[in-house]
Amino acid sequence: MSRTAAEIATQPSCWRRAVEAADSLGAAAGLTAGGERSAATGCGPSWFMAPAYAALREAAGQGETDAYPSSEFPVGRPYDRIVAITRSGTTTEVLELLARVRGTTATTAITGDPKTPVMEAADAVAVLDFADEESVVQTRFATTALAFLRAGLGETEGVKTVAEAAADAELAVTEPLPDEVLSAEQWTFLGRGWTYGLALEAGLKMREAAGAWTEAYPAMEYRHGPISITGPGRVAWMLGALPEGLAGDVARVGGHLVARQETDPMADLIRVQRLAVALAESKGYDPDRPRNLTRSVILA
Repeated sequence: MSRTAAEIATQPSCWRRAVEAADSLGAAAGLTAGGERSAATGCGPSWFMAPAYAALREAAGQGETDAYPSSEFPVGRPYDRIVAITRSGTTTEVLELLARVRGTTATTAITGDPKTPVMEAADAVAVLDFADEESVVQTRFATTALAFLRAGLGETEGVKTVAEAAADAELAVTEPLPDEVLSAEQWTFLGRGWTYGLALEAGLKMREAAGAWTEAYPAMEYRHGPISITGPGRVAWMLGALPEGLAGDVARVGGHLVARQETDPMADLIRVQRLAVALAESKGYDPDRPRNLTRSVILA
């Protein structure tokens, strides 16, 4: 088993520990103050967790929340707090952003490594070192960071609790993957609301690990162009609730639809992670060391 596959399998337990961490660290990290105007940020998979958190926080009535990649953050726009997600704690764009807003905006960092510069760069830090990874490709840290943030928001109507998501994840790490997704030549991932960030991460994971042809869109945008590439041997994968009529549209063009509406979307993302590893191995790639990537982007 690859290191990436082993780390993927630990996510149910990591999410449960994230709930405990939210109870103990949330207030100290400044994440329990409802009503703050906040922005979430990160790079790569951490960035894709940012819009998911932003949508969930607003849905929970906790306050206006935006999301930006750290390299495109609109410094100068007024926020009460910036929440930065960074597994390594060394990513250049994140550290530069935190330095630029220091003293003007409260900052919270969520990291996997307590021995990195982000510990001094942010005003408050939540360390999720139990979810850190050896693999270059992020899997469990990104989802555990989102689980931590979800747990801190409390219950939200229409969204499962993190405990319920972890129960779904227990099945997602073991159930066989369908032949249709294993043999496909192209995959389009779709999300709506908070799950759009997960769709973006699903597409990235497949490209990173397996060099696969994947795309990701808001579900309601699928008919406005992206459906043109769907057909026999190609997959449309919906993370979260399926919009009315979408199943019929995919069937009409001959594509294969995946829509596990009874499963928490974060748990469904685990199935995509496993698919990415399986495809990488089938091509002779090393999923632990994907081409052209390093564990952290540190710019000169």
